[in-house]
Amino acid sequence: MSTRTLMLTPWMAPHRVISWQRAIVLSFLGKVEVLEEYDDCIVAPSMMLRTPAVVRLKNGHVSVRSRIRFSRDNVFARDGFRCQYCGERKEPRALNYDHVVPRVRGGKTSWENIVTSCYPCNIRKGSRSPEEAGMKLRRKPFKPISLPNAPIVHPGNAFPPAWKGYVVSEEEDRARVA
Repeated sequence: MSTRTLMLTPWMAPHRVISWQRAIVLSFLGKVEVLEEYDDCIVAPSMMLRTPAVVRLKNGHVSVRSRIRFSRDNVFARDGFRCQYCGERKEPRALNYDHVVPRVRGGKTSWENIVTSCYPCNIRKGSRSPEEAGMKLRRKPFKPISLPNAPIVHPGNAFPPAWKGYVVSEEEDRARVA
């Protein structure tokens, strides 16, 4: 059974991925409308439902945070899922974050001292500064005032066929930019 449901904003833009259980609850509360369904069925004593694949929020207000919370995913989104040393774009599981000024030298875990890095670059840098390691930062770390929309489907991850008309694949995105 497919366990992921794509939630769209009222304007049909991808918003987030939720569980099918949450999608059913939101549907019964009248907060979303079901646009696509999987072939899988949920059987209850009094009814049978098909599992929601894509839902759209009915309410025109999508919450926007006034302050950007520091988190691994938000650092990756700020840096465009690219290693800030070699510049390669990778999927989240192939990335980690790196302290520009190492913690052993008093570096803090903050927006201004953390960058996205791939594992090989992080190992190469070690507990040295980028200059000492002979590595150049692509962009100085900063505290963002807003973030680009984080991808609903991360690079390298497949998405269900039912999402096809709503999510742009990595290949389609590259073709659109070129």
